[in-house]
Amino acid sequence: MENSIISFSSEKTDMVSSKNHPIDHETEIISLRPEKFDNYIGQKDTVKTLKIAIQAAKIRGESLDHILLHGPPGLGKTTISHIIAREMGGMLIVTSGPAIEKPGDLIGMLTNLNKGSILFIDEIHRLPKTVEEFLYPAMEDFAIDFVFDKGLHARTHRYRLKQFSLIGATTRVGLLSSPLRDRFGIFRNLDFYNIDELVNIIKRSAILLNVKMDNNGLIELAKRSRGTPRIANRILKRVRDYAMVHSHGEITKQTVNQALALEGIDTRGLTVLDRNYLNTIIKFYNGGPVGIEAIAATLQEETDTLVDVIEPYLLKIGLVMRTSSGRKASYNAYQHLGINHQN
Repeated sequence: MENSIISFSSEKTDMVSSKNHPIDHETEIISLRPEKFDNYIGQKDTVKTLKIAIQAAKIRGESLDHILLHGPPGLGKTTISHIIAREMGGMLIVTSGPAIEKPGDLIGMLTNLNKGSILFIDEIHRLPKTVEEFLYPAMEDFAIDFVFDKGLHARTHRYRLKQFSLIGATTRVGLLSSPLRDRFGIFRNLDFYNIDELVNIIKRSAILLNVKMDNNGLIELAKRSRGTPRIANRILKRVRDYAMVHSHGEITKQTVNQALALEGIDTRGLTVLDRNYLNTIIKFYNGGPVGIEAIAATLQEETDTLVDVIEPYLLKIGLVMRTSSGRKASYNAYQHLGINHQN
C-alpha cells in the first residue's frame, strides 16, 4: 500500500547545511531517494537491524519500536524514515523539533495518527521541555494525560492513542534528555560514507537524472562530497548545469574540477567556510588550542553551525583535533592549506 506523507515544515539553508534546503524538496531530488532498503546504499549494519525489526513487527502485527537515528546532517536519516513508512505501509508525518512550539501542536499530531503511522521528528533535541514531557506517556503507553481545572478541583483524563512509531533524528544526541533517549527501542548511529559507496550513489543519481559521466568524473565528484549523499546529489546538479553549458552535457574529471572551483569546493570537499575555520585557528590563534566560542565570534558564525556542520567532517578526515583545552589544527590542515607548520 502506498503510504501518505505529510510535511509540517521546511527551512532554507546553504549547500552544506544541517537542515533541509529548498533544493531537497524539488521533484527530481526527491525521486533520487531509494524507496526500499534493497536499493539503499551504505549504512549496512543499520539497514540490517531495521529490516529485521520491520519483518518481526509485521509478523507480530504490531507497530515498530520507536527509533532514534543520530549522526551528521545529510547521511540519510530522513530517507530511512520514508523507507520505513513504505515498508510498514503506514502514513508518514514529517515535522521538526523547532516547529513544535507548544504541547497543543504535538497533541494535535498525536491524536490524528492512525494505527501503524510513523511520526518523524527531525532535530528532536530541539523540542521544548514542556512538549517533550507529553511524549513520555505517548511513547511508553500510547496515551496522553490532560489536566482539567486547578487546585482542589484538578482532575486528569487519559486519552488513548492508536499505536504508532516515533522516529527521532538528531545531529547532537548528547543534548537529548535521558528520559526521552531511554524510551527509544532502536538506537542507531549513521556514519560518513566511503568513496565506493558515494560512487554508487552518484552513479544511480546520474542515471535517474539522465546525466552522462565518465568513471574519473564519478570518482572525483565522490571525493568532494564530504562523505555525505545529500551533498553528493547537490553538487551533482551544479556540475550537471555547468556541463550542459560548457561541455555538451558530459561530466568528466575536468568538468568537475572547473564546476566546483566556481562553487568554492576544493579537492577534499572543503568549502570556503571550512577553510576560513581552519585559517582562523592557524592564523588568529597560532594553531590552537582555542575555544569554539572564540572561533565563532571571529568568523561571525553561530556556534551550532560550526559544531553541527563544519566540525564533524574536519574531525573525520583529521584536519582538526578537539581537546580539553579547545580546537587545534593538525599538521595535515597546514599541508592542505599550504601553510608552513612551525613546531
